[in-house]
Amino acid sequence: MILAGKRLLITGVITNNSIAFHAAEQAQREGASVLLTSFGRVRRMTERAAQRLPEPVDVLELDVNSEGDLEALAGELGRRWDGVDGVLHAIAFAPEDAIGGRFMTAPAASAAQAFQTSAFSLKALAGALAPLMPRGSSIVGLDFDASVAWPIYDWMGVAKAALESVSRYVARDLGPSGIRVNLVSAGPLGTVAARGIPGFEQLAGLWPEQAPLGWDIEDPSPVASTICFLLSDYSRAITGEIIHVDGGFHSVGAPASP
Repeated sequence: MILAGKRLLITGVITNNSIAFHAAEQAQREGASVLLTSFGRVRRMTERAAQRLPEPVDVLELDVNSEGDLEALAGELGRRWDGVDGVLHAIAFAPEDAIGGRFMTAPAASAAQAFQTSAFSLKALAGALAPLMPRGSSIVGLDFDASVAWPIYDWMGVAKAALESVSRYVARDLGPSGIRVNLVSAGPLGTVAARGIPGFEQLAGLWPEQAPLGWDIEDPSPVASTICFLLSDYSRAITGEIIHVDGGFHSVGAPASP
């Protein structure tokens, strides 16, 4: 079990089809102790999902944009575990007027909100928990390839580009403490959050044609496996990296001829 004895904090679980839920499930099967976070209206949904894990777990309060919540979370983890070995940052949000083809009309406030919640939050969470993380710890974030412009993704795409840059700077600053920081750039998956993006099905439909290995939008297990690898000691010399788990879609410029 590659995560035996690891203490992991998993953010971003909404339902049991969330990528973060599958990562938490697989992490438990690999021997990790897990805690989840949530807040607001979705917390009850997260609590229901937490009871469906192989070992039901507690859900701690965290609005990642709240300094008070971050401080309280660090205090609670210190009391429970006296340390944290790994963190999954699976947090992203853009207002409705900033996605779905509204790039040119989105107000600055909406773009700023997408940046704060989806990108700056990685630095905020890492900064709050780094004092609890021993050498060899790992922070993993969920990404969606930001090297190109996508239809409908708009300011969330810009926020993901910022997330990729933030991850490199956090990796730079936490590396001397022995803390790794990496991203998993996943192909589209049919989660609640993804299906809430207008035009998601149109975007996801590109993958079966172009990904050399194919892609199943209903199967998050390849992404969960990669997250667990990055949280494990097997990735001990990897930091500042973006690992694509997308069936190879990103490596091919156009669909292959039949």
